[in-house]
Amino acid sequence: MSENLKTIRELADELGVSKKKIHYQVSKLDTDLIQRLDGTIYLDKSAISKIKSSMGYSPTVELDTSGIQNRHVLDSSLDSEKNKLIDEKSEQINYLKEQLDKKDSQLSTKDEQIKSLVEIQNQTQNLLDQQQRLALQDKKLLEEYKAEIKDLKSLNIPAKDIEKEEPVQKEKKVENNKEVSQKQNKKWWHFGRRM
Repeated sequence: MSENLKTIRELADELGVSKKKIHYQVSKLDTDLIQRLDGTIYLDKSAISKIKSSMGYSPTVELDTSGIQNRHVLDSSLDSEKNKLIDEKSEQINYLKEQLDKKDSQLSTKDEQIKSLVEIQNQTQNLLDQQQRLALQDKKLLEEYKAEIKDLKSLNIPAKDIEKEEPVQKEKKVENNKEVSQKQNKKWWHFGRRM
């Protein structure tokens, strides 16, 4: 027989399945693809490929050794390029990690600066509040002092008026006393004299 033809048993052994499974697949094929000789069923290449495809087997490809060697050379060159890329990427990753570390340290420094600025701002706010409270206290004291001075002035004004009146009255009394004494001193014999 020809090498292109196979029996059901040979195909079942090749695929590692039972003969019943191959018989079932053969029953689905056209009769043109099947040849019977002496009660034995022979399958040609097209029938075998249809059975394999319906069972989910992919056709095997025969590789030649020169293709395999070329493949190895290609794989080794690809591996070397892949290793170069890996080295470059690892260098880039290391550089980026260093940059991240620097940025992290800068961020921690900035956080500390912000914290100190917030503390200074709080202290400044406290000092400003204290200054405002003191200014209010000073204003209240000033108003109280003004009120006290006003009260004292209102109390002192009548006393000053009395004091002003007293010297005027004293002067009038003194003048009256002089006039009285002059009237008493005026006697007829002093008529021509002046005092």
